[in-house]
Amino acid sequence: MASHRRPKQPSRTRVTVLTTAAAAAVALSSQAANAAPSEKPSKDEVKAKVDKLYEEAEQATEKYNGAKEKQEKLQKEISTIQDNVARGQEELNELRDGLGSMASAQYRSGGIDPSLQLFLSADPDNYLDKASTLDQLSGQQVEALKKIQVKQRDLAQQRSEASEKLKDLSATRTELGKKKKQVQGKLSSAQKLLNTLTAQERSALQEEEQRSNRASERQVLTGGKSTPASGRAGAAFAAAQGKIGTPYVYGATGPSSFDCSGLTSWAYAQAGVGIPRTSQAQANYGTRISSMSQLQVGDLVFFFSDLHHVGLYAGNGQVLHAPRTGTNVRYESMSTIGGPFMFGVRV
Repeated sequence: MASHRRPKQPSRTRVTVLTTAAAAAVALSSQAANAAPSEKPSKDEVKAKVDKLYEEAEQATEKYNGAKEKQEKLQKEISTIQDNVARGQEELNELRDGLGSMASAQYRSGGIDPSLQLFLSADPDNYLDKASTLDQLSGQQVEALKKIQVKQRDLAQQRSEASEKLKDLSATRTELGKKKKQVQGKLSSAQKLLNTLTAQERSALQEEEQRSNRASERQVLTGGKSTPASGRAGAAFAAAQGKIGTPYVYGATGPSSFDCSGLTSWAYAQAGVGIPRTSQAQANYGTRISSMSQLQVGDLVFFFSDLHHVGLYAGNGQVLHAPRTGTNVRYESMSTIGGPFMFGVRV
């Protein structure tokens, strides 16, 4: 026999919860449907962000270069000190051998002088300060002891200096590693942004850059309004011209790749002039030229308030430089560098 029991009705509380959940789901679906899709950055917006990242990467690169230069300098200084210590230790050993010969001679002639015996069995430092000791030694022995004392003190000082420089070297290596990571991080972020562009957009950016490069090259070759390069500036400029098309690589000093200050220091080295490695140090090397109208071809030109970018003046408002990652050594208008021209330097 079939049951005639009425089905159990849902409680009022349960109905309310279900109704509220359904309404919320409908509302969310409606919002999702009506929400504007997230807009993809335009080609120009991506370029602006990438250019900013490249600028920050170059700032970090010059700091990296400074730390690397300091590391190399410290390594040379430490090596020199260690060589000096080794030679000094040999001289000290010879002095001690000489004093030992005196002791042997005294022993053969009837016994070692008590004061000399004491010296040979202990550190002589401060020993000579005792007048009673000096009175008991011959002039030759006193002279030998003084030389040993001076040599010991000198070696102790050099070893202390080497120890401090080794600590500094360790800190510099840590700093170098941090700067390298900063550069790599900026470059990685820039590449990720570029990867969001379509092949057509990337091609358009490349074509814009190439048109600008060709215009700058024409301006340099046909402008004819600037003082021609001569002497060492001319030789440096000619060397840099021979590297047009060479890729930018951060930390590189040539001859197959360069960063900005790497190119300028390499170019002047070809002219027989050693200038500092980093752009900030190069800015203080020669005679400062404040006005762009007074610049001559081959002068160093600096950009941005912290002077993290440098190139060689190419005439007619153009610069020959290694711009940034992803580019090659090229001519470019000083107005499109991305940062203000600060001043020039005549080496």
